[in-house]
Amino acid sequence: MIDARRLRILRAVADHRTVTAAAAALYLTPSAVSQQLAALEQETGHRLVERGARGARLTAAGEILLTHANAVLAQLERAEAELADYGAGVAGTVTVAAFATGIGLVLAPAIAELTRTAPGIRVRVQDAEGDASVPMVLDRQVDVAVAVEYRGAPGDDDRRLTRVPLYSEPFDAVLPVGHRLAGQDHVAVADLAKDTWIGPYPGNPCHDVVVLACEYAGFEPLLEHSSDDFHAVVALAGAGAGVALVPRSALRGTGLGDVVVRPVEGVAPTRRVFAAVRQGAEGHPLIKPVLEALRAAAGPA
Repeated sequence: MIDARRLRILRAVADHRTVTAAAAALYLTPSAVSQQLAALEQETGHRLVERGARGARLTAAGEILLTHANAVLAQLERAEAELADYGAGVAGTVTVAAFATGIGLVLAPAIAELTRTAPGIRVRVQDAEGDASVPMVLDRQVDVAVAVEYRGAPGDDDRRLTRVPLYSEPFDAVLPVGHRLAGQDHVAVADLAKDTWIGPYPGNPCHDVVVLACEYAGFEPLLEHSSDDFHAVVALAGAGAGVALVPRSALRGTGLGDVVVRPVEGVAPTRRVFAAVRQGAEGHPLIKPVLEALRAAAGPA
């Protein structure tokens, strides 16, 4: 008989690529993870994980079991949801990980709505960058992620997750007031090829958007200044340190006295935001109202 808890450990090793990282995500010791993997191999009669200098990877047998593990774990989530519904457990805590702008734009309004419509649901918020929250959901550290589309993000066909589109928004060009293009109604990204740039650190999904926009325009940006705080990015642009592309919602409530903000000419770079839960959990009586409130706060797709 295969222990479902060990299937979660197998999936964590597949996701994190090392036993040490999987153990940290699951709040276990590496030796405990190794022992559980060994027990799972005994249960199945197959070697499931190979370890090498570059980390751990699943064997062919491990990949076969992982496919079934995703289905089994999703079904267990559905079972928990139905049992909770049966017990009328519409009171409890839902933990949501979201990036700062997403908290202000959709999560805070969703919490306000839930206070009126589902007072038994308590939402606990964790601030997490747009690419960090989905792994937190998969590792069961949080229940819901408000995340940003990024290179390498799990797609709509990922059997581990259910995704709910929330909103999309363009990036605008932020220039010092004395910039040569400040008087234009729109700014072409290609016209900023020789400028110094300010942007998020590598690993932040918005960094990918900026770099890809510049690549499509035919150049690699000179990213001389880095910050994940868009208030800081705007302040640096206002000081004449460089130019930037910033998501439109991140400019709300930001002092713009020393910069000009212009739409990007042509097809603007876009930030796409979605909510994600473990597949099968979307029907849970605590989680479903949170997803509905997030979708309502985001407005029409």
